[in-house]
Amino acid sequence: MISTYEKLLLENKAWAIEQVQIDPEFFSRLSHVQTPEFLWIGCSDSRVPADKITGTQPGEIFVHRNIANMVVHTDINLLSVLEYAVEILKVKHIIVCGHYGCGGVKAAMGNHSLGIINKWLRNIKDVYRIHREEIDKIDNEEMRTNKLIEFNVAEQIMNLAKTSIVQKAWKHDQRPHLHGWVYGLNDGIIKPVCEMEPGSHIDPLYEYDNL
Repeated sequence: MISTYEKLLLENKAWAIEQVQIDPEFFSRLSHVQTPEFLWIGCSDSRVPADKITGTQPGEIFVHRNIANMVVHTDINLLSVLEYAVEILKVKHIIVCGHYGCGGVKAAMGNHSLGIINKWLRNIKDVYRIHREEIDKIDNEEMRTNKLIEFNVAEQIMNLAKTSIVQKAWKHDQRPHLHGWVYGLNDGIIKPVCEMEPGSHIDPLYEYDNL
């Protein structure tokens, strides 16, 4: 009997053979160059694979994923990915894509202690606190969660704009364009909820004048 992880290895071999049959130069091209136009910051949820839901191929999207698609100013992992994507890969677009029904966002709206993840969810709680009056006016629990999911994506777009990495690229290269999206698990459709063009206004408190 084949175990679940062995099945993954067999599927990989079948996929690799199929790719070469379709395009003999496929892996040769990928091994020599990486020139994606997009950085995707998405949720770790296994139901939201960036390539599948956008119909893109390997090499077209540079991907970072974490719980609830957060842009946290102390997250060295995220910032390293961001710097590499913006300064080395020269991406033209950064997409923060959340998804409706996000368990991380839902957990952040409650008071149950979940261990170490509490520290991560605190960042989402801060977004909830800012928009709590509007969110709590919604009677339906699922709709309340989904509204916070949208607000959270918009807040992460603003967090990107606050970074010196993005501000420097805006100033010198007029890129990248920032996009906030939410994916619907129930219908597979992506909903754009916000965007920021290069040079968009942010609170002067967060602007750097020596870039």
